Amino acid sequence: MNRLPLRARVLSECFRSKSVDPVTATEQCLAHIESHKHLNAFVRVSSAKALEQAKHSKDRYDANKQKSVLDGVTIAVKDNFCTNGIHTTCASRMLQNFVPTYDATVVERLQAHGAIIVGKTNLDQFGMGSGCIDSIFGPTRNSWSEDLGGDRFRIAGGSSGGSAVAVAAGLCYAALGSDTGGSTRNPASYCGIVGLKPTYGLVSRHGLIPLVNSMDVPGIMARTIDDCTSVLNVIAGPDPLDSTTVKRPFQSMDLDKQISLKGLRIGIPIEYHCDGLDKEVLETWTVVADMLESAGAAVTAVSLPNTASSIFVYSILNQCEVASNMSRYDGIEYGHRSQEDSSTEQLYARTRAEGFNGVVKNRILSGNYFLLRENYDKYFQKALKVRRLIADDFVRAFKEVDVLLTPTTLSDAPLYKDFVQSNNRDQCAVQDFCTQSANMAGIPALSIPVRLSSRRLPISLQLMGDNFTERRLLQIGSWIEKEVDFIGNYR
Repeated sequence: MNRLPLRARVLSECFRSKSVDPVTATEQCLAHIESHKHLNAFVRVSSAKALEQAKHSKDRYDANKQKSVLDGVTIAVKDNFCTNGIHTTCASRMLQNFVPTYDATVVERLQAHGAIIVGKTNLDQFGMGSGCIDSIFGPTRNSWSEDLGGDRFRIAGGSSGGSAVAVAAGLCYAALGSDTGGSTRNPASYCGIVGLKPTYGLVSRHGLIPLVNSMDVPGIMARTIDDCTSVLNVIAGPDPLDSTTVKRPFQSMDLDKQISLKGLRIGIPIEYHCDGLDKEVLETWTVVADMLESAGAAVTAVSLPNTASSIFVYSILNQCEVASNMSRYDGIEYGHRSQEDSSTEQLYARTRAEGFNGVVKNRILSGNYFLLRENYDKYFQKALKVRRLIADDFVRAFKEVDVLLTPTTLSDAPLYKDFVQSNNRDQCAVQDFCTQSANMAGIPALSIPVRLSSRRLPISLQLMGDNFTERRLLQIGSWIEKEVDFIGNYR
């Protein structure tokens, strides 16, 4: 079996030169997925459909009519994006047998550009978690760590852990995740890959089963900045089916091969130097900041004073919107339906009791409590006001600097046995400390792998920018990527 290139753009060049063809490449990817089932990255593999798409792609290359750089490239999709004729479960019993009749816009656009969808990836139920451990299909295992059996393995991060492991383990070239409070960047960090959360409204949410409508963003995971850019170019842009997308056309971007950092203003938020920040993560943060300064950038400290409040605000708003969104699952129209038939009220109650796990139930109960008439102003309204303060912190910061450099996660990937000792809310509060506020402000953020820890696990850093500055983030990320050469050093 010939070894496939690591980058999608290089694979596309191989297709054009006929040194490999999309069918052979897809067959290798499917075989690789089968041999790595123990990672539990995929909950459903679409072998027949993928091979059919690959044959069409081969025909296009033979006729020199390929659709894009992604034509024939294998991509995975998190199992909370609707896929026509393929189960979409959100890793929950509630949707275990749900088969959508349409594709999410991002899936439709990928396929329209020739990408091959190889399957659906694992996640925390309905995306509620930061470990990818709360799925009805079982936890996903981080491909960077040795699996010693039982609970002695490293978590993949969540909630898009399946997508992250699929890319990190070489089971596909890129994957879609969703990012509500860090659910793309968190697992990207733990798995040593690139993770992009675009500006809210740049990428359509149509067909993404909602968790928190005001924060959900489709995210991109890939091994390199270049591949991440290629996927963004395909899926971004206005969508008449999603009123929250920006109306202006998206301009496809190409990154410069060489850039100068002179005059670039890099901000280091002092509040992100927080309790629980691992010494090696802090050291990595310092080293990269020094690298940027040595290359001509101006690196200065900035303050985001409301950062500490983001955990509490996120928890309240998340649970309120979860309570609203989960009310649609009543056992009447679609999804799991209880056998209870004594009354409509009992049918609703039993269906939800059977279909949701404890994490989802707790968030529904908490959200409904916050939304009670007597609590609405005290919790929900106050959280909205503080969310505005958090967003304003970023507005002020981006008047002083061009981008912010922070850790992505506070440590490398925790052990599963240690992670499950704390409850879901505490896990998210710790693991997503550096990522949550970007979702509340709606700004873009990019996680980049930098080095391995003393435990031989990836450590990543995060770049955040003002709205619609994805090109700048990707360009700086590309510079860092070349300087640290994470793939070259550790593949």
